[in-house]
Amino acid sequence: MPPADSFAGKRRVVTDLKIVAKTDKGKVRESNQDAYAVGELPGEVAWAVVCDGMGGHAGGDFASKLAVKVISEKITSCYNSKMRDSSIKNLLDSAITAANIEVYDMADSHSELYGMGTTVVCAIVRRDCVFIAHAGDSRAYIATNDSIRQITTDHSVVQDLISRGQITESEAEHHPNKNLITRAVGIDKAIEIDFAEADLSDDETLILCTDGLSNYVSKDEMIDDIKDGQYYAFADRLVKRANNNGGGDNITVVAIAY
Repeated sequence: MPPADSFAGKRRVVTDLKIVAKTDKGKVRESNQDAYAVGELPGEVAWAVVCDGMGGHAGGDFASKLAVKVISEKITSCYNSKMRDSSIKNLLDSAITAANIEVYDMADSHSELYGMGTTVVCAIVRRDCVFIAHAGDSRAYIATNDSIRQITTDHSVVQDLISRGQITESEAEHHPNKNLITRAVGIDKAIEIDFAEADLSDDETLILCTDGLSNYVSKDEMIDDIKDGQYYAFADRLVKRANNNGGGDNITVVAIAY
C-alpha cells in the first residue's frame, strides 16, 4: 500500500492500529518545509517518517520531501514480516543513510540547493514494540492519558549544553541557540543515526513531531489534548494548540495507537 501524501489534515487508518497525522505551516512561516508519510506493512505493522527541512525556502522544502520519499520507498520495499528486531534497525539505518546520500548529492550538484538538509524521525511499530531512528531535533514521545516521556534525544547545541550540565532544561527553552541542530540528513557525506526501542501498550500513543510542536506545546499541554483517548482528534488538537501558542514554525504531528 503506498504511503499517505503529505498535506494538512491527512488521516489514515491502519488495520487494528490507529494512525492520525497533520501538517501545518503555522502562523509565521510563509511555506511549510515539513513533510511526512505513514503506511501499513504486512502483519498489522505500521510505519511513519517525519522530516523538517532547512536551507532556505526551496532547499528545505526539497530536502524534507526527498528524504521522506527515499525513506518511505526503502521501508516499504525492503520490510518483510520475518525480520528480526536487529534487521528492522538495519532497515531504518539503511533508509536514512540512502536519504542522506540522495539529499547530499542533490545539494552538491545544484548550487541553488547548497546547504539544504532535514531532520528526520521515523518509526516501525510491530507486535507492541516501537523501533525508532532519528537525526536532528524532530522527536518521538510515548504518552498515556496522564504521562508522557520523550524517547529520542535532540541532536542540538542546546541539548549538548544540557547534557554537560551547563544549562537547565528551563533555561534551554529560551536559549538563543535553541534552533541550532548538530545532525541532519544531507549536510555531510555520512550521517550518524541514533536508535531507540520501546514497548507500546494498549493505553499508550506514539507521537512523532517536528519542533514546531515541541517548541510551542508543553508536555502537560500534550497530555491535556490526548487524555480523553479520542485518537482521531489527537493530531488536529496538537497542531491547533501549537498555533494557539504562537505557531512560530511549521508543525507536523503523527500519532499511532492501538
